[in-house]
Amino acid sequence: MDTVLGVSYDGGVIIAADQSNGRSILTYQTNLDKIAKLTSHSMMGVSGPNCDLVNFTEYVAKNINLYELSNAGTKLSTHAQANFARGELAAALRKGPFQVNVLLAGYDEKTGGSLYHLDYLGTLHKVKHGAQGYAQYFCSSIYDKDWTEGLNEEEALKIIEKCINEVHTRFMINQPNFIIKKVDKDGVKVLSYGADPADN
Repeated sequence: MDTVLGVSYDGGVIIAADQSNGRSILTYQTNLDKIAKLTSHSMMGVSGPNCDLVNFTEYVAKNINLYELSNAGTKLSTHAQANFARGELAAALRKGPFQVNVLLAGYDEKTGGSLYHLDYLGTLHKVKHGAQGYAQYFCSSIYDKDWTEGLNEEEALKIIEKCINEVHTRFMINQPNFIIKKVDKDGVKVLSYGADPADN
């Protein structure tokens, strides 16, 4: 029942995720941060059970860091990070699958901001905008109508806010809080949150 939203713009990417942590009919917390920082210039918004969310994001982040340490400071591009995550999800399918769906965003000096849509079966696509969870049923039309090539950060944020408002209005599951982050040439930054994720 998670919601993850992503929109790329000219110079970066914005990702938003709900902050609810629940199972069955219970809500455990409403201040969870589902957007993990992988490197200084990349992040991963994840939907799925909390155990898989934590295990997978930490596993990917630590292995990316290990690669950099093992290869004289060589940094993986966003494209390489997305393909590494895809490979790990695909390999895990026949062992112990991670039940996670991912929006991975990053910024590279040569290519700028990029957004990748990755599902639990290991299917990877580079996209301009995307959603994971039931939110995709509410937000696809908003993306189609409002997203245009070359939009700026403010316009991208307005699209995200429209999607969040639509989820609040039409989705029967209560998701009161959302955290919104961006990645651009200055790195990953928190734009806003409904509940302080540090208070866990």
